[in-house]
Amino acid sequence: RGGRTNWGITQETLNRAYVRGLVSTRDVAALKKEEARIIYRAEYWQALRLDAVLSPLIAAEIFDTAVNMGRTAAVKIVQESLNYLGESLKVDGIMGIKTLGAINKWTSRDERALFVCLNGFQFRRYVQIVENNATQKRFARGWTKRIQIYREA
Repeated sequence: RGGRTNWGITQETLNRAYVRGLVSTRDVAALKKEEARIIYRAEYWQALRLDAVLSPLIAAEIFDTAVNMGRTAAVKIVQESLNYLGESLKVDGIMGIKTLGAINKWTSRDERALFVCLNGFQFRRYVQIVENNATQKRFARGWTKRIQIYREA
């Protein structure tokens, strides 16, 4: 659904980066690797405040989910995961101070539990996408491979 991509960056994301003056390229096909890195840093890493996440594993997982599903969906998955573990966060897709605090609390308390929950809720989101639109089933196997636990096995 994201349309044309290059280096994992969609044309829509490139357009936002271009308007912000982050890159000079307007055509996603011409996007250079270094420009993609600039976009990833600004549009995902910094926008989600991932430098404030104590665990590199958890930060990387949130980043990967955001690139694949969008920032709001990724943060909602984080919030749902944390609520499953016992937190009481509003599931609003905003990476605020409460969400960051809960991430770092669980990073210290039980990083593996948080990691597994993030992957579980990510998988659940993929299932919902396919249930809501059967034409998306063709992406199911590829999406499953994006889940970190799948790669570890």
